[in-house]
Amino acid sequence: MADNGKGNHPFSGSFSGLHLVRDRNATAAPRDYYDYNLLAAVILLTCFGLVMLYSTSAYEASVNFENDMYFFGKQAVISIVSVAAMIIGSNINYQWYIRFSPHLYVVSCFLLIITKFIGTTVNGARRWIRMGPLSFQPAELAKLAVILFLSFLIVRMGNKMKGIKAPLIVFTFGGLAALLTYGFTENLSTAVIIAGISAILIFIVHPKTKGFIVLLAVMVAAVGILLLILIPRATSGAGGFRAQRILVWTNPEAYAEEGGYQVMQGLYAIGSGGLFGKGLGNSTQKLEALPEAQNDMIFCIICEELGLFGAIIVILLFVFLLYRLFFIARNAPDLLGSLIASGIFVHIALQVVLNIAVVTNVIPTTGITLPFVSYGGTSIVFLMAEMMVALSISRQIRLK
Repeated sequence: MADNGKGNHPFSGSFSGLHLVRDRNATAAPRDYYDYNLLAAVILLTCFGLVMLYSTSAYEASVNFENDMYFFGKQAVISIVSVAAMIIGSNINYQWYIRFSPHLYVVSCFLLIITKFIGTTVNGARRWIRMGPLSFQPAELAKLAVILFLSFLIVRMGNKMKGIKAPLIVFTFGGLAALLTYGFTENLSTAVIIAGISAILIFIVHPKTKGFIVLLAVMVAAVGILLLILIPRATSGAGGFRAQRILVWTNPEAYAEEGGYQVMQGLYAIGSGGLFGKGLGNSTQKLEALPEAQNDMIFCIICEELGLFGAIIVILLFVFLLYRLFFIARNAPDLLGSLIASGIFVHIALQVVLNIAVVTNVIPTTGITLPFVSYGGTSIVFLMAEMMVALSISRQIRLK
């Protein structure tokens, strides 16, 4: 690993027969590259998300707002503007964006802190800052800020990342963002994602893997011990709402009034869809049976209306998007580009896995949306910002 972030790195070399040319003065003239496959995957997922959002939210929007297009209209406008900005912004060299990564990191941490004091409470959670008619979730900005700033920091550290001190410094910045996210917005799922991004970025560049395996084993053991402590406390009524969620996870039917109702309705929706579903728009669980179906639980409605076949198609779209991010990370012109693309890959992968795991009751309920599909303007804006940077990196790839 070179100090300037160029040269050999974990993703250097060739991929799928396409060879990366780093020397612009090479004998064989390199040609420009732009990952239209990634762009197509993003647009397909966004369009699919809008279709499912309308199908899922039309009834609730009609009842509560007397406008069945209420959720769809807002999301459609934000998506169209964000896609246009993504395409335009991808023409700018990502090295220009990275200049502002330290400032972006500081701003995101500041916004996380003030959310505790000036934030707006929605569904019992104070995670939004309202600016006139718009609401903004600082935790979404924190994900992008951590990906850019930690990648920048790792490249600046250079060969020092082979030791212990530099990785600890890098993880401290990532851990601070995760801690602020959890402490000031009580958003555990996003805090876990930020911590996961930080750890995996360090893992990519660090030459020794034994320490990471030991750390992973310690974390698994810690989670097991935590469950053993929280479950008895929750059963006796002494645990907090997170302990209560663990009880709901272990037996949703017995704890329907404590949150198990939503879990059960989501499972009913998944199970009733069968192989090919009831048909687009024909879900019955979205008719007030499944609360907030257009947000975290939208995958349940996908399974109910489109069946197992539709769910697999959506998952394959995400797999293809992740594959394109992996391609960009492997063929990026320098270590910085590889790390940024890898961080985006980790973010999307973790969020998709966690959302599907929650709605299928594999893990306890936590507020995590399905990227590009769930309702949420802030999420769409910063997801498109990440894709913009990834496409910018792809534009710098030189192929021969």
